[in-house]
Amino acid sequence: MRIVCLDLEGVLIPEIWIEFARQSKVAALRRTTRDEPDYDTLMRFRLTTLRQHGLGLPDIQKAIAAMGPLPGAQEFLDGLRESYQIMILSDTFYEFAHPLMRQLGWPTLFCHSLETDAQGFVSGYRLRMPDQKREAVKRFKELNFKVVAAGDSYNDTAMLGEADGGVLFCPPDSVAREFPQFPVTYDYAALRQEIDRAFQRV
Repeated sequence: MRIVCLDLEGVLIPEIWIEFARQSKVAALRRTTRDEPDYDTLMRFRLTTLRQHGLGLPDIQKAIAAMGPLPGAQEFLDGLRESYQIMILSDTFYEFAHPLMRQLGWPTLFCHSLETDAQGFVSGYRLRMPDQKREAVKRFKELNFKVVAAGDSYNDTAMLGEADGGVLFCPPDSVAREFPQFPVTYDYAALRQEIDRAFQRV
């Protein structure tokens, strides 16, 4: 059996934090895992910035409700499902992703959870486990699945390296330069082609 593991933000949906930064006019929140490899450092910065600007979880959820998948994402997923099982491995949070998963046909999602205080401010976060994307791929392989993974950011590269094949999708130049072992694609047709090629090799 064959599994395709996909990142969520930047591959199937817009970057939530970038969109929220635009709507809230807080430019500092544009920083993502495309810029900061250390996820804990990034999240601590985000939580501090949100509180400084008086922004809570309802504010973020309101912005997310107006978002939709990237153009062509639904058709891309539907096409993949004909040949492969799909797993979404993301460093987003269930509290963010729910409305977007509905629009994508409820694919299986592994991500993290947020903690909020009585005022609705995000006070912390709970990781499913450290390095959960790579660990999930590792466990799928232990169950005798062949796995190909696709992502766009620093926090996806361990997952891509653990998989039987890895593909970058619209990565920043810095990630493409630092990880030349992964083919780079910029549209869904090319991504599907590289996924198929990777499975052919394994």
